[in-house]
Amino acid sequence: MELKINNTNKTFDCKTLTIQELIDFELPEKQNGIAVAVNQTVVSKNQWTTFPLSPSDDILIITATQGG
Repeated sequence: MELKINNTNKTFDCKTLTIQELIDFELPEKQNGIAVAVNQTVVSKNQWTTFPLSPSDDILIITATQGG
């Protein structure tokens, strides 16, 4: 499956993928402070485990940062 993630095309060796599985692949060490939009629509975190991604989806992953 090919997805566009933060303006970068990536290919995954699977036919199905949920947002949570994508986060597990892309950010395994960070599970909090993340927002995800699929095709310019924000998906709430409680939907990540069941929200199926489709080939060619445009995904934006935003992570909160801390600093001062």
